[in-house]
Amino acid sequence: YMPWNEVPAAPLDPILGVNQKFQADTSAEKVNVSIGAYRTDEGKPMVLSCVKKAEALLLEQSDLNKEYLPQRGDATYVQLCQKMLFGEKSKLLASGVVATAQTLSGTGALRLGAEFMKKFAQGKTVYISNPTWGTHNSIMTQAGVPFSHYRYWNAAGRDLDLAGMLEDIEAAPEGSVIMLHAAAHNPTGVDPTTEQWGEIMAVCKAKKHVCWFDSAYQGFATGDLDIDATAMRAFADEGLPLFVSQSFAKNFGLYGERVGTFSITCDTPEAVKAVMSQLDIIIRNLYSNPPKHGANIVKTVLSDPALYQEWRDELKAMSLRIQDMRTALYDELTSLGTPGSWTHITSQIGMFSFTGLSPEQCTQMVEKHHVYMLNNGRVSMAGVTSKNVKYIAKAIDDVVRNF
Repeated sequence: YMPWNEVPAAPLDPILGVNQKFQADTSAEKVNVSIGAYRTDEGKPMVLSCVKKAEALLLEQSDLNKEYLPQRGDATYVQLCQKMLFGEKSKLLASGVVATAQTLSGTGALRLGAEFMKKFAQGKTVYISNPTWGTHNSIMTQAGVPFSHYRYWNAAGRDLDLAGMLEDIEAAPEGSVIMLHAAAHNPTGVDPTTEQWGEIMAVCKAKKHVCWFDSAYQGFATGDLDIDATAMRAFADEGLPLFVSQSFAKNFGLYGERVGTFSITCDTPEAVKAVMSQLDIIIRNLYSNPPKHGANIVKTVLSDPALYQEWRDELKAMSLRIQDMRTALYDELTSLGTPGSWTHITSQIGMFSFTGLSPEQCTQMVEKHHVYMLNNGRVSMAGVTSKNVKYIAKAIDDVVRNF
């Protein structure tokens, strides 16, 4: 007797499912702009030079071992990550009031935060932007944490619906948890301006909300680590209670190493000790402790001035290539005379462009033109190259005119 025969097959993950279809496509013209991973202008995955050098240094360390890390992770790595997030001169860090644990990248940080909420913020709802990275919603579902949405995307103007966002955050019960994208909003590529962030912060502070920053693209959005942390640091300096999820998948290219952190700001060092003790227990019963290799790479780069500068230079180069591809795609669509305004492609920021294509047009992009993208219109600009940008533009032009 085998009790699993009645288990239904799960639907394909929206992103990974598109990738599976891409792999099975035999067309020579196929293009994959669905996956949120950086690619070179040849369309190839890239291992950063600073990462290779860090790994070479690690191999030379005779005292390196494969022993378990503590549940909360590598203490030196955590301190370096805190400084990168909150800044070298952070008053919170100087006061010792930030609790931070090493996590399994950003997804693991989000799940850890959800598990913490389930124990210590029972009945609180997480408010998530509409649209958002789809896994935000499913992590909360899997963790059993209630969530709702606030307005974010203005489809008509293809920009931020600030009025709707503020209205929904204002309407949320006092002390709710507001999930915010620290930089390079996924999937829209639309970030609030400095002034708009000030308005968002004022409402969150008045309502005593906890603000949960998901920092998956620090340094990748603008090419500058400090600029991309501006909003989160402003909220921290203002004294709002924060959760922060941090990932090194995109900005270090360490997708498969699962390197990240989860932080909670507290009032006192004593509260930090209590929070860390609870995070230890949650981690112990989820995955026991985090892996070492990726954290060792990040630790090596962040603590070596030459490697750190090389990383910042490589970050800038990746960011600039994506900005160049935005300009190239906009120029191609303009020269084709594609109906509609396409300025949002160059005004949006980060890895993704929210094209504004309809679900039917997206389907035709895939079925007719073999350009694999998500059905919500999101395109990964990292998949656009100097060799395929004309083809992608022509495909967009065709579906806009004919579907």
